[in-house]
Amino acid sequence: MDIFIGQNSVVNKISKIIGPDSFSPRQLPLRQLEKPQGSDVHLWHLDFNKLSNPLHSETRVRSSELSVFQQRATRRFYLRLLLGAYLGIPGKDIHITRRIKGRLELDSTRSNAELNFSVARSNGCYLIGISSGAIIGVDLEIAARRSGKPMELARRYFSQDETVALSALNEDELHRAFMHAWACKEAIVKASGMGIANQLCRFSVDVNPDNPPSVLNMLDDDHTAWKLAMAEPAKGAIAAIAVRQQAVRLKGFSLS
Repeated sequence: MDIFIGQNSVVNKISKIIGPDSFSPRQLPLRQLEKPQGSDVHLWHLDFNKLSNPLHSETRVRSSELSVFQQRATRRFYLRLLLGAYLGIPGKDIHITRRIKGRLELDSTRSNAELNFSVARSNGCYLIGISSGAIIGVDLEIAARRSGKPMELARRYFSQDETVALSALNEDELHRAFMHAWACKEAIVKASGMGIANQLCRFSVDVNPDNPPSVLNMLDDDHTAWKLAMAEPAKGAIAAIAVRQQAVRLKGFSLS
């Protein structure tokens, strides 16, 4: 199922753009995948509690049972495998670099800037967002997660506009809106590659999760150049996708 998000799109009226049933199941081995075209963004959701562990072939090991190093190696294995399927080369030949602020990128000397990607992890699951050329950032959160002091965090990290909007909500609305805003803001800073520190307050998003996700203003960039989208890749999870382009067509996949 494809969902298009543009400036005049009717689907902007719903906040969860694609749900779990819209993530098409795919299995290994992955054959050559068609790259995202135009405004397409491909979202891949991986649940490591259900996937075979590449470090222990033919077995399924819960993510929580792996060491930090093993979890990192498992994520990198599947990321390289997926990127290799898009680029038509073995995953072992994929070379990934890391910016100073931590953003992962394909080695430009080998990929010719064909793909941009962003990754997020939460509760044993992994989200990979892939675009062709457009700057992209993704975040993955547990929808029911509650911050102990959302207003304290908002006053410390968020913009004044966002803090004022959140302060007008009751407790239940506040926690839901805070998680929505946090996911959107983290996706944007991951796309920019600037890191969270001192960046979350430099732009504002619509904190209302029942409105179309949107960037309201930015200090250092044109906020109209950005598009936000939300997805529910698995029951109880929320994903935010930020792309610096005029429209987004989401296509979801789940690897099993």
